[in-house]
Amino acid sequence: MSDGTEIGTQESIRLSEITLNYNFSEYNERLKILDKFMQESKFHLKMILKGWGAFEFSIFGVGVLAILLGSWDLGIGELRSGGDYNRVGSEGMLFLEDLSLMLSLLSMIAWGIFVIQLFIRFPIMRENLVWMIVGMIAVQIGYIITYSDYPNFPENVNIGMLAPIILANLIFSFLVIFVVHRAVIETRDVHVIERHSHPDPRVVATAWKDHSLRLWSLGLGTWMVLVNIFSWSSSKSVALRPISSEETVFNYPWLYLVCSIISIFFLIHIIWYPQFMLGAAEDRIQSVRAREVSGEIDYKSTKDVQGICPICKEETAAIQKANGKITIPCEYNCGGVGTPGSICKECEMTLPTRINCANCNSNTIISSHFSRQDAW
Repeated sequence: MSDGTEIGTQESIRLSEITLNYNFSEYNERLKILDKFMQESKFHLKMILKGWGAFEFSIFGVGVLAILLGSWDLGIGELRSGGDYNRVGSEGMLFLEDLSLMLSLLSMIAWGIFVIQLFIRFPIMRENLVWMIVGMIAVQIGYIITYSDYPNFPENVNIGMLAPIILANLIFSFLVIFVVHRAVIETRDVHVIERHSHPDPRVVATAWKDHSLRLWSLGLGTWMVLVNIFSWSSSKSVALRPISSEETVFNYPWLYLVCSIISIFFLIHIIWYPQFMLGAAEDRIQSVRAREVSGEIDYKSTKDVQGICPICKEETAAIQKANGKITIPCEYNCGGVGTPGSICKECEMTLPTRINCANCNSNTIISSHFSRQDAW
């Protein structure tokens, strides 16, 4: 499952080796997708119990501590009373209760330590962690802006009230789905194609199964929902100022505490799993487009590139298209052409992932017939 040195002891357990005591598909074939999620859930749980140590749990503990310090109000009453709604910004900070100000500063320090710990522990996800944090902050700002103008939201809701929230979530969705999720998925694809090529298609299929990201993707979506829930509940809990006799600002903090603490676990899991799966095999998690911009891939050529045998340097039947796609002819001479490991459209046989050189008769991985820059 992993090529990393940090988790080398966990390589004996693979996702494809996980079995379930009960399969939903036995009851209804349409529920087979649940079996896949259950299998991945069991695998993830095993890996967490086996692979997470004091450092990972300390990251979780610091994140929970940051949340508690930032929302603590017992013995202070700053949040319960609604604060002084006539003072805002830096002026409001100067008139905070001493204990409230101290806890706020400690919470900021704890958040800083939390992020630094994630950066240290999961280096290949640093860039994507930044995008996730930026998106999360954007959502919180969106709810704050809405509640600052409409304290009774969502009463008499209209598009004007929703505009900041919609805009913030568009930014959030773009950063998380089209940047982070895409980068991890495409890096996984490159990883499997580059490092798990094999002449036996069954071995390749097992490699794809071992590197499944279904549950990880579901966790990412769940984290996005939790961010919206705790951003809404925290903004709602302090929006009504001064307090009316019918409602208190302390109605929603418990929902904020529960959802934000759960989201901390999901965030660590989201950052941890690509690091676990890819280990030290990749320098950075990047999408194909990002690799092009950084110069790791160069698709500027408009001409097809003929494969070169890495042993004798003679041309082979493999061809790399201008868009970087590698194609080979079917070895059964049916006239079919396709990508390595795919199904031939002519004879429906699996196209090889390795190729024999007609000159030196060597059998090598097709990607090695192109320079690494071109292959990526």
